[in-house]
Amino acid sequence: IFATALYASNYFNDRRLADIQATQDNISIDILSLETQFDLLAEHSCADIVENSVLSDELQPLGSRLSYLEQQPNVNQDELARLKRYYSLLEIKDYMLMQEVAEKCGLKPVVILYFYSNQGDCEDCENQGYALTGLAQEYPFVRIYSFDFNLGLSALRTLIDINNIQGDQLPALVIKNKVHYGLKTVEDIEKILPELAKMSTTTRNR
Repeated sequence: IFATALYASNYFNDRRLADIQATQDNISIDILSLETQFDLLAEHSCADIVENSVLSDELQPLGSRLSYLEQQPNVNQDELARLKRYYSLLEIKDYMLMQEVAEKCGLKPVVILYFYSNQGDCEDCENQGYALTGLAQEYPFVRIYSFDFNLGLSALRTLIDINNIQGDQLPALVIKNKVHYGLKTVEDIEKILPELAKMSTTTRNR
């Protein structure tokens, strides 16, 4: 019985590790694909980028997969950090691309920058993530970019410095160039962005 239990335990652990490795490999491929798409989109007009929103649409599910890896005990932490740095660079690229589009085309995209920590020093970060997931489901046109404050990426550090994000007050949301600290529910964000209701109605009427 003991041998059988040990075999079963080892079997399922090996399966879990294989699943994690497969997820890591798939994310690596997806990141390379997204980077290539970014280069292609950069060659198009701003109207094409806004209409298609290819890069931003695919960043969200990729982010969800990375969040899954963050919660797995047997994942290679060095590899995970590498993937997260690469993913964060893509997010910053997409954010800069949308700023360029907005300036050239006179658009006003709804953008939220989310800074979090998963080092056990941010009690509300997990719930903030859930709230933003709910917000994205309710208002799919909102662009939400999530960044690990402690990732150690120079480009990300520059973004943190530009917005003057305080690491001891996370979670932090940057909305309309203003930093909001602490847990913000969907209702809280709707109050900060009252235009969401109008834009949601416009989107449903298309």
